[in-house]
Amino acid sequence: MLKNDPVALIREKALWMRRTAFTMVHRARAGHPGGDFSATDIMATLYFGVMKYDAKRPDWADRDRFIMSKGHATGALYSALAAAGYFPEDWLPTYMQPRSLLNGHPNRNYLPGIETNTGPLGHGFPVAVGIAIAGQLTGASYRTYVLTGDGEQQEGSNWEAAMLSGHRKLVNLTLIIDRNRLQQGTGTEETSGLDPLDEKYRAFGWEVVEVDGHDPAALLAVLGAAPGDKPRCVIANTVKGKGVSFMENVASWHHGVPNDDQYAQAMKELV
Repeated sequence: MLKNDPVALIREKALWMRRTAFTMVHRARAGHPGGDFSATDIMATLYFGVMKYDAKRPDWADRDRFIMSKGHATGALYSALAAAGYFPEDWLPTYMQPRSLLNGHPNRNYLPGIETNTGPLGHGFPVAVGIAIAGQLTGASYRTYVLTGDGEQQEGSNWEAAMLSGHRKLVNLTLIIDRNRLQQGTGTEETSGLDPLDEKYRAFGWEVVEVDGHDPAALLAVLGAAPGDKPRCVIANTVKGKGVSFMENVASWHHGVPNDDQYAQAMKELV
């Protein structure tokens, strides 16, 4: 039974999310499917194996907070929120349509389950730090999770956030870096090298764990672990476009849009 097998449930949800997100992008003729697919297994693990929330009470004070700092990956975010019950699945076909509540970047004024507006890279992580500080000051039980892209790590605001988090020992904060090593146009190390990313976060006072970002069992173990004595940085090694042969590790699928033949092929592979 899926309800007794969290890994099987996460895999089922992740498959549905990939198929749904790609359909949204195909219909809208816009989106960021490569980054959606590298983040999907992480998102499915958080929403269906780790975080505490009540989709019927999105403002529940004790909910865990999730911030999608890589705000262009709305295909992954909206499909996760719909699957979790925050809004009806029949809203998804309106993605990026005129007057749709499902913008290209998430807007907390439009949809339940979104903690803050994101899109300009480097904004979500600092907001998550503020939320974690609020929880620390009030003694709240919630945990804060934030997902950034790896290219996003090139933004200076992230390093201010990292420094402050380490200084304040925000043990209620988990940063997840979607480390697919590609950003718009080319590789991260060709644009502005990030390695050794793990050593940099350790130098700022973080616990750092590397994990296969497409292995639900490994993700569950890391993301669901009890807090230690430092904020936790999870470097999730992923594949851009994971799950579709012609998209995997291809930079142009950062914001590529499938034609009808590509869409049909992807649907055959996503089973």
